[in-house]
Amino acid sequence: MSGVSALRRSVPGASRAGGPHRGASPLVYLVALVVVGFTLGPVLYAVLGGFRTNAQLAQSPAGLPDPWVLDNYRRVLTGSTFWTYALNSTVIAVVTTVVAVTFGLMAAYPLARYQFRWREPLYMVFVLGLLFPATVAIIPLFVIITRQLQLGNTWWGVALPQAAFALPTTIIILRPVLMAIPTELEEAAVLDGASRIQFFWRIVVPLSGPGVVTVGVLAFVASWNAYLLPLLLLQEDRKTLPLGVADFSSQYSSDTAGVFAFTTLAMVPALVFFLAMQRRIVNGLQGAVKG
Repeated sequence: MSGVSALRRSVPGASRAGGPHRGASPLVYLVALVVVGFTLGPVLYAVLGGFRTNAQLAQSPAGLPDPWVLDNYRRVLTGSTFWTYALNSTVIAVVTTVVAVTFGLMAAYPLARYQFRWREPLYMVFVLGLLFPATVAIIPLFVIITRQLQLGNTWWGVALPQAAFALPTTIIILRPVLMAIPTELEEAAVLDGASRIQFFWRIVVPLSGPGVVTVGVLAFVASWNAYLLPLLLLQEDRKTLPLGVADFSSQYSSDTAGVFAFTTLAMVPALVFFLAMQRRIVNGLQGAVKG
């Protein structure tokens, strides 16, 4: 015990309750508060602006709703335009997520579990894919999708390229998760007569659930917020919510309160979905780091 006491005395801050990480300095909290304010300030302003009238906004731009008005949100929710945009965004995001997760998991599995000559160079190809955003290849994509594949102004024409650009992130996160699965499980499955395909679907997929949820949420949110590719490929009733916000803002530029309401409702689904899956995202990323 005396040795432990001496060790505690020799380590700065170890004798205090909670150790050296008991609490952060006030400066850290101040910086965090400023960052949160700059991040949430515009969002809160838009949300509250939707509960005001244009006259209130003109009279007191930084004031609170007085009285609170629900007509702006009611007008957006009762109109068919918003729900058309929401349906397009939902379908494209779901297709993008399913394709990215399915093919990403199938690609990460051999890169994690098999030993072959070009495994690491092939993996580096996906890593380098993170350096090339969709904006770099937007013109070739437009030509291929509209002229060669004839998928212009379709859900598939937007979902497939978005899934392709989501593959690098998906594979990089899933590979360490799959590598962390003990080889003893695979050996036991082989002894029981299971093939590699059966081992993949019955054991690998369930055990990699947290990682799959993580990449699925990231792909869904990225597809929901995508703007440039849908802008070039979609028209009229096929447009997504980000395009709908831009169109609504242009068409009703004088209705500032209505624009605030439309913008707020457009970002609510992705925000709620992300917050609901936040803990699973953290667990999946922790499993990837441990792997």
